[in-house]
Amino acid sequence: MSPLLAYALGIPPLWVAVIAIVLLMSLILWLRLNAFLALLIASIAVGLLSDMPVTEINKSIQNGMGGALGFIATVIGLGSIFGKILEHSGGTEAMARRLLGFFGIERAPWAMVVTGFLISIPVFLDAGLVILIPIIYALTRESGKPILYYGIPLLAGMAVTHSFVPPTPGPIAVSELLGADLGWVILLGVIVGIPTAIISGPMFGSWISKRIKVGVPEYMNEEGDDLKKLKDSELPSFSMVLFLIGLPIVLILASSICGSMVKAGSLEKSAALDFLTFAGHPFTALIIATCLSIYYLGRKRGVSGAELRDLCTKALGPAGLIILITGAGGVFKQMLIDSHAADDLATLLQGSGLPLLLIAYLLAVIVRVIQGSATVAMITASSLLAPLVEEMGIVVSDGQKALWVIAIAAGASILSHVNDSGFWLVNRYFGLTEKQTFQSFTVMTTMISLLGFLFAVLMSFVV
Repeated sequence: MSPLLAYALGIPPLWVAVIAIVLLMSLILWLRLNAFLALLIASIAVGLLSDMPVTEINKSIQNGMGGALGFIATVIGLGSIFGKILEHSGGTEAMARRLLGFFGIERAPWAMVVTGFLISIPVFLDAGLVILIPIIYALTRESGKPILYYGIPLLAGMAVTHSFVPPTPGPIAVSELLGADLGWVILLGVIVGIPTAIISGPMFGSWISKRIKVGVPEYMNEEGDDLKKLKDSELPSFSMVLFLIGLPIVLILASSICGSMVKAGSLEKSAALDFLTFAGHPFTALIIATCLSIYYLGRKRGVSGAELRDLCTKALGPAGLIILITGAGGVFKQMLIDSHAADDLATLLQGSGLPLLLIAYLLAVIVRVIQGSATVAMITASSLLAPLVEEMGIVVSDGQKALWVIAIAAGASILSHVNDSGFWLVNRYFGLTEKQTFQSFTVMTTMISLLGFLFAVLMSFVV
């Protein structure tokens, strides 16, 4: 359908998408609309400016929402329940204490980065920080070192896996919108994430803590006593927690690797392989892990069925908003395709000569800096990139698609500042001034972004 209205208004088709993006950012930043509603309004604007019939606009909304949520809603819902049960059972504390015992007080920053890296796979970053902050306080008091010496490694570990490693919502949503294989995203997310977390965590933490010497804030002193509420014997076993976190990841990876081997002709299909493919699908893998966590971290530890049901309900509260925002991102993507606004953008980008990996990164950077939320930045950037890839007719390997996901995740991690809730959470719990938060947390998130993108570029020469 020709964009007659756009031409009548003197708006070239290319600018339809640009206007929609400006409108989206304006609705979120100035009118303070929820990202879900803002994405839907921006999507409708694309259709109207492209002269799509109103009935077609509604069909695009329905198709975009349905296409995006069929996979994402299930995975995010299961992952949220799994993370909530792990959090409630004390599994996060159990892992942190065991790793501290293994590394020792002298190498506690390394224990913290590993803890953050593992815990943030099933647990949201904000929740993970609130749960583990008493351990940071206890270490700070015991050693006399600045709080950032332990806090930055924990934050770096959590921020990296929160952005790079499914089943956290951001990479799940981007993977689905770009059609990337989840196993490849997990594998490359871990490979890219480990050196990124090390450099931006213990290494940067050691450096910045010598320059910002802040202890436990006075107004948070009572929080430190939370660490003593549960004895080690009252917590879940470290091995059980590690098994539950690792099980779905291993199943998904095994399924993806075997699938790639079948495609390459190096492995023949069989009944056993079909069963592994079934067990390694994200739905099945997360259902297994969630059911096991309900039993071993819930019922077996004396948690009643009613309490478990309430926990599951609470877990789906924040997950519901993320699911809806992701669905609206799918609508935005679909509208760009159906209105043909993506055609001109694809032509422009093909003529620019910029690598698609860089385009993916820059899109996420722009949205992140403007509106603050890493998850919204990932969803918006992937909603823009997906139709462009489709219009360009680009065919790449599963590994390359996974690197697009990593690039978007890296871009969405950059420059946390005053429009990001995480900035103020760190500011309060670490007792920092705004300037100190910029010098530490903002710099750390920027390092994660730049390093993550750099390692993604290096990996693009291999996969």
